[in-house]
Amino acid sequence: MTVDPLRGRDVVCVGFNDWDNEIWTNQHHLMTRLAAAGSRVLFIESLGLRRPDLGSGRDLRRIARRLRRGLTAPRLLDGVTVLSPLVLPLHSSARVRAVNARLLRASVGRAARRMHLRGPVLWAYVPQAEVLLDTVRPEVVVYHCVDDIAAQEGIDAVSFGAAERRFAARADLVIASSPALADRLRTMSEHVLYAPNVADTDLFAQALSPGPIDPALSGLPEPRIVFVGAVAAKKIDLDLLAALADARPEWRFALVGPVGLGDPGTDVSGLAARPNVRLLGPRPQRALPDVLRGAAVGLIPYRRTRLTESIFPMKVYEYLAAGLPVVATGLPALEGVGGVELVDGAAAALEAIETALASDSPERRRARSEAARRHSWNARLDEIATALAP
Repeated sequence: MTVDPLRGRDVVCVGFNDWDNEIWTNQHHLMTRLAAAGSRVLFIESLGLRRPDLGSGRDLRRIARRLRRGLTAPRLLDGVTVLSPLVLPLHSSARVRAVNARLLRASVGRAARRMHLRGPVLWAYVPQAEVLLDTVRPEVVVYHCVDDIAAQEGIDAVSFGAAERRFAARADLVIASSPALADRLRTMSEHVLYAPNVADTDLFAQALSPGPIDPALSGLPEPRIVFVGAVAAKKIDLDLLAALADARPEWRFALVGPVGLGDPGTDVSGLAARPNVRLLGPRPQRALPDVLRGAAVGLIPYRRTRLTESIFPMKVYEYLAAGLPVVATGLPALEGVGGVELVDGAAAALEAIETALASDSPERRRARSEAARRHSWNARLDEIATALAP
């Protein structure tokens, strides 16, 4: 009998942000599915790798929340046991890193003993999980790299890079979500799986069925060009969005997601002042089909930077599963992805959107959604399990 190396196994997951993050990410989708398949999952919230902005209300609230939670027992959310570790967000200091390591080992060790975890999978989205190797004694180690974290402002790139080289070399499997990440990690490990972000295809396909449209969106005139995700200046090309809105005042641009998540200095006042741009705020994952049901085009207006060169946005297959035509700036990871029109600059984006508006049909939407079905989270777990199988 073949033993599944993942489902039903104990898992200790070290995440890259908090569980109650306003947007569901790779870690939420995979860990909830493992929990539903019988795994006991201990999820360790963000280790605070980005230096906080003490002038940001969002960052200050997060620090206060983390202090409160760090003094309480782990909590059960979505079938996953969530631990908020107490850490000092000053990772450039070797002394602070040593203190953080001791704090993390102590809190995770206590939680693992309470849960009676045995020979777990250590599934880490950040390489600082290396300090837990002797604490949880994993039978399987997975390093899951979904971003070039060292390229983000406020990250100590030197210490991060050193930890990554050590942890990738130790991992049984290294998962990279973009070709650029895979190429870099293959210099550190012989066991790299390229696995781009996928989607909850069953959920998003509901956008093809008759149903309600998000009330804030349904009140806007058509056509509605929609972006779903964090509105953060480190990723989003705000100037491009402004140029598109100015060029087509008859279109409505709806941005659905939190402003400044991960980038508290984001200034959207210029966009918000435009009469055909609406910042609608975040929506829970389950409500997104109602948003996309009312959209004409799914937009991915990312900047071209070192950070975005290594990104495969999760919204790609979410849009496609919902049947939408997709227009995106020319991110390297999206080259060759069917159903996605890559553009460079406002003129090309306007032309691509106009073509999509003129040529779209219910038949084309169904075809896009059907093609996206093989890019599901369950299929991704099967692929990872195959890569881990002896």
